[in-house]
Amino acid sequence: MSDENMAVRTSGLTAYRETVFTAGPGTRVPLIGALVLASLVLTWAAERASSEGNDHGWFVAVSIAGLFVARGLYLRRPLTLPHLTAAAVVLVIANFSYRTDHAGVGFVFLAATGLILMAPQNSKPQPEQLPRVTELVRRSTDDPVAPFALHSSKSYFFNADSSAAVAYRTRLGIAVVAGDPIGDKGRFRELVTEFSEFASDHGWRIAVLGASPELTEIWQHRALGHRGLRAVPIGRDVVIEVDKFDMVGRHFRNLRQAVSRTRNFGVTTEVIPEAALTEPQRETLLAIVDEWGHGRQTRGFSMILDHLLDGRHPGMLVVMARDADGQVAGFQRYGVSGDGREFSLDVPWRRKDAPNGLDERMIVDLVEYARARGITRISLAFAAFPELFAEKGRSRLGQAAYMAVRLGDPLIRLESLYRFLRKFNAFADQRFVLIRWREVLIAAVALLTLEFVPHRRQY
Repeated sequence: MSDENMAVRTSGLTAYRETVFTAGPGTRVPLIGALVLASLVLTWAAERASSEGNDHGWFVAVSIAGLFVARGLYLRRPLTLPHLTAAAVVLVIANFSYRTDHAGVGFVFLAATGLILMAPQNSKPQPEQLPRVTELVRRSTDDPVAPFALHSSKSYFFNADSSAAVAYRTRLGIAVVAGDPIGDKGRFRELVTEFSEFASDHGWRIAVLGASPELTEIWQHRALGHRGLRAVPIGRDVVIEVDKFDMVGRHFRNLRQAVSRTRNFGVTTEVIPEAALTEPQRETLLAIVDEWGHGRQTRGFSMILDHLLDGRHPGMLVVMARDADGQVAGFQRYGVSGDGREFSLDVPWRRKDAPNGLDERMIVDLVEYARARGITRISLAFAAFPELFAEKGRSRLGQAAYMAVRLGDPLIRLESLYRFLRKFNAFADQRFVLIRWREVLIAAVALLTLEFVPHRRQY
């Protein structure tokens, strides 16, 4: 492998280049055993000292620190200069605390040195990789989630010839992969294996958020360093096949009514590239966003984009709807993949006083726009747990699950989204979360914080 390719594979996942020690497979088992044994001996010595009237609780603190180090080595976490420096500072504080008769404080800091020393590394966002990722998104086909790989908070792992990549971020020692890989599908199997090995070498465990059925199987069989990934269905893509879409039949009655309502109100629509927006147009659209007071897409990770309307993401389209007075009443933003033949809806926005049916009208008009230009697919959204909302006679377990999902309404109104999406009768493939059961709690925290905790703007 060339030096350039090696640099690509390493710089994409961590900014730490000061690694001074990494336990290899052949050395970590005896080293871990020695540390555990030493911890047990120190704990035993501390207990003996306590029984003889001597307070040597620091032995126990050292033992706890040793166990943290043993666990870190077992997970193959590298020892880095920043972690070593932080642990040294904490050790100095512990020593000072003991010397000033604050043994309790000293105990806590001394025990924490092992935890800090072997803390997991974090990946850093890589907005500088935008041109390479954009090209891979362009070449990705039949993947409604592909455009969201452009989110500026993500890190990337490229294969040797940069023909495919995984988009991810790390949180709490979990490498959370967003959606399927992008690029050449023929390279996905080896890419998954390489990423699994890379994650293991950095002490990361893996979780996948939003895997398609095909990639679910690949992850389960090819992520050799992370055996035991379990697939949990979380919803379905909602994808309009442009050539097959019409609004004939009773299944489309609600959709026809919504579209007719907007026509009666005199609504018109326009489709333009995001890059072609004038500054006054951009200000008008952002004013609609600000009207809701929720920020300009500062949350989200797997199926949403940031940098709203600023032109950072190439190829974006905007559908604008105007009322009878010619004022903009709402807009929708779409990412593009599949060599320009596939659209994916980012987030729709509308004025609070906009007529009902505005979003449906923009989508239907976009279908006609797409049909005239050879566009094949339009992804509307990801519908979480549609079967749960569609079920009428729920069992007790189903009702409990329904109520649990409803608790998330302050963050995202999943049932309202389902009722909107079902008008299009376009539910497609399932998507899955892949996790290992023994890591389910920490993985859940990592997934939820990445999706719902506001993130800093990346450039």
